[in-house]
Amino acid sequence: MFDKYNYTCVERFLRYVQVDTQSDPKSTTSPSTEKQKDLSKILVGELQAMGVKDAHVDEYGYVYATIPSNTDKPVPVICFCSHVDTAPDCSGTNVKPILHQNYDGKDITLPDDNTQVLSAREFTYLKEHIGNSIITASGNTLLGADDKAGVAEIMDFANFLATHPEVKHGTIRLLFTPDEEIGKGTANLDMNKLGADFGYTLDGGELGHLEDETFSADAAVVTVHGVIAHPGYAKDTLVNAIKIAGEILDALPKKEFSPETTEKREGFVHPVRVEGLAEKATIEFIVRDFTREGLKANAERLKKIAGEVLQKHPKARMEFKVTEQYRNMKEVLVQHPQVVTYAEEAYTKSKVKVHKQSIRGGTDGSRLSFMGLPCPNLFTGMQGIHSKKEWIGVRDMKKAVEVMVNLVQVWEEKTTRSL
Repeated sequence: MFDKYNYTCVERFLRYVQVDTQSDPKSTTSPSTEKQKDLSKILVGELQAMGVKDAHVDEYGYVYATIPSNTDKPVPVICFCSHVDTAPDCSGTNVKPILHQNYDGKDITLPDDNTQVLSAREFTYLKEHIGNSIITASGNTLLGADDKAGVAEIMDFANFLATHPEVKHGTIRLLFTPDEEIGKGTANLDMNKLGADFGYTLDGGELGHLEDETFSADAAVVTVHGVIAHPGYAKDTLVNAIKIAGEILDALPKKEFSPETTEKREGFVHPVRVEGLAEKATIEFIVRDFTREGLKANAERLKKIAGEVLQKHPKARMEFKVTEQYRNMKEVLVQHPQVVTYAEEAYTKSKVKVHKQSIRGGTDGSRLSFMGLPCPNLFTGMQGIHSKKEWIGVRDMKKAVEVMVNLVQVWEEKTTRSL
């Protein structure tokens, strides 16, 4: 069935990454950048051309679309989701994708910046793509595989079903979200309009990765209030909030408790933004752990560290605020084991070895799971994300399409026929 199929995911991907969709964490609008809708509108047009009649983009930049059921079985409604935005970490303007055919295993110097060298020494996964094709950017920007790879693969999946009506499946909902990279991917999502029972995000990495667990996540803000005075007459009066903020950062553990010193199931606290004046300074942190208990403990440890610094400055005061971001999807998915089990079966049917993973991060699926849509994460092939060395293998992209096709068939096959 797939041997004769003319995959479209690569061609779509090469086009999609050239559309600048970078989100903006400082924006107060939704979506955070209007340019995200540029890609959303393209997707709607292409879906409608496939015959997906209800495809549309709403005012917030969400794309909703339905592929109707073609079976008489009462199959649960399945949603496939990816996000259109790219990360603010690295420029997404004027992306120039390069298709490297028959990769030979040698270092690749990206043409627009010869200091950017893609090497199998750094990315050992490149060795698995020798003899196959890979896609990189040109050296000045990220590629945008996170998550335009997922977008392109879902669009190719829709194209496959449109051209293979013999493939039996239930109702399928397609969802493309904005602002995932800034933690707002589901902020204005209409769950009633989506109307799905179970979902899968296409936002993972290596071939075979199946992620059913994420970090739980909070944001913490430490606000330091100093005492302002004219610097010429400040003796014994001025208490500089900026300096106290620096002391708090310096007091953080150097060999633990941070992203750069942790791995596997270890949580961390990570300062992501500092700003202020002598009178008032703020430090923004992200707090991460796989358990709620660990998350709470990490936040309390941070508060204690900051508090001990403030004790040295009795005239200053501190505010400490924690805001929930998302929770570990595992808490929901254990209640619906078939969602992951059926994905594993689809991987096997696609001759892909399953590697169940825990994400040291989150996806839209984290929030969707707690919004009533149990939603593990499937691989796309993306590597080196959020960087100028981002790349992806064509083999992995095609396999992701195959897995989705097999997955909807598994759901149809496993559903008891309606009497």
